[in-house]
Order: sequence, then structure tokens, then C-alpha cells
Amino acid sequence: MTFKKPEVGCQLIAFTDTMSEDSQRNFRSVYYEKVGFRGVEEKKSLEILLKDDRLGILPPHQESHSIMMEYRREQYQDVHHALQVIRFISETTPKIEVFLLMYHLETGKLSQCQPYPMEPEDDCFLAIASTMEEIVDDDVDCYWLIRNFVNHLDSKFKDSKLQLHKAFEHYLSLEDSRLVAHLKASSALEKLPYDLWFKKCFAGCLSASSLQRAWDKLVSGSCKILVFVAVEILLTYKLKVMALNNSERINTFLEKIPEDNTDSIVSKAIDLWHKHCGIPAHSI
Repeated sequence: MTFKKPEVGCQLIAFTDTMSEDSQRNFRSVYYEKVGFRGVEEKKSLEILLKDDRLGILPPHQESHSIMMEYRREQYQDVHHALQVIRFISETTPKIEVFLLMYHLETGKLSQCQPYPMEPEDDCFLAIASTMEEIVDDDVDCYWLIRNFVNHLDSKFKDSKLQLHKAFEHYLSLEDSRLVAHLKASSALEKLPYDLWFKKCFAGCLSASSLQRAWDKLVSGSCKILVFVAVEILLTYKLKVMALNNSERINTFLEKIPEDNTDSIVSKAIDLWHKHCGIPAHSI
């Protein structure tokens, strides 16, 4: 999957507004998997299905998409201009910070304090925004994708996040109990970079090109894919982790894993997801 073509990015913005509402239209992840293909380029299936007149999303007709996107663009420009007028942003403000302030203004969370105070969840937003900026060329498309992605995480998976830690230990134990025993002996199991994995969704940990496929599963309705990516990271770097007997050193290494192997990690993580969960429409 790729968002580089603006026309595809535009459609995804509409799609993210109503993520997972219709399991029969969970088209990007389930379509290929049901016919036996895993980890293949999903852009073509997306583009074909977007030619359908009725997608089960808003707006319902393809011919309305350009109108909706024009509305989105105007809204983006209005919010951006408002922040300029009140001097919260300038030409030198980093783009991802602009996106954060726009999001806060739209959601009624914009603080009047200067310098602008950052909350812990803002760090997660900025990490996701930084990765999304690498994926999407158009600023308007990028903002709406970030906005809806973050809202999707909060509305669909907020409660599930509490279960991900236990699920991670459970599946890692099934795959390699000795590795879990080592993490416990090193007092590292409770100190792994869970926020990076499960709140930032690996933004800043995996390359943007690799992360697209994991995020595709997430958008389609499965937050458990994050668990299997974390498990596969530990399995891939088992020898390195087993050689470290200090929780701080283990954590430091896992926060900055080499980028040259991230495609393989995501592919194997998807295989683990299928192995343990089958091919459900929503493996949450």
C-alpha cells in the first residue's frame, strides 16, 4: 500500500472517518487474505474498490469525493489561518507542530499559555505525525489522516491498550519461553518500551515504509497486530537481547533497532498474527 498518489490519499481520508464500521468492507486487509495472499502490494485492490459507486462510507458516492475533499481543504486552510492570526504559528513552525496545534484548536484543547505546554499524549501525536509526513505528500491529506488515525486509536482501542502488555507476554511465551524468562530475570519485562510500541504504534521505531503495512491492519480493526510486531522484534533480536542482562540496556536497544530489517519484521509479525488469530475481520 502507498499513499504517495494524492488521489488515493484523498480516498483514505474519507475511509478513516468511518474505519471498521462495516466488516464486509474491511477491504484492504481481508480481501487479499481471504484468497490466500499475505503481505502483497494492496494498493491495486484499494484503487479497484474505490471505483465502486457505493463503498459503505461517507460520502457514499465516488463522485462526491472531490466535493468532500474540497470541504476538507477549506477547513484545513481556515484552521491554519486562525492559528496564524492569533500568532500561534509562523512560517518557521515545524509542520508536525502545526498539525498538533490545529488538532488542539479543532478539538477545543488549545491552551493560551506560552510557551505552549506539551502533554504526554502530544508526544504520541507528534511521533505519529512525523511518520505520516514521510508517507503522505500533500499537507491537507496528511493532516486529515493523522487526525482521523489518532481519533481512531482513542475511540476504538483506548481500553484495549491496557490488555496489550499481557497479550505481548502471553504470545512471546508461546514463541520463546526462555526469552521471557531472561527478560524477567533481567527485570526488563515490565520496563520494555511499551509506550513506543502501543501508544505511538511504533512510530519512530520502524521505518515509515515498513510501518504502513502494520498500520493498515490497525486501521482495518486489529490492534493486536501491534502485539505481534513487538513479539517479532524480540524474536528477531533474541541473541542481542539475551546477551544483555541489564533492563536499561535492553530498553535502549529496543527503542532504536536497526532500520535495515524492519520490512522482514513486519512480514513475520503478520505471519504470527495469522498463526495465532487466523484471518478474522477484526482481531482486536
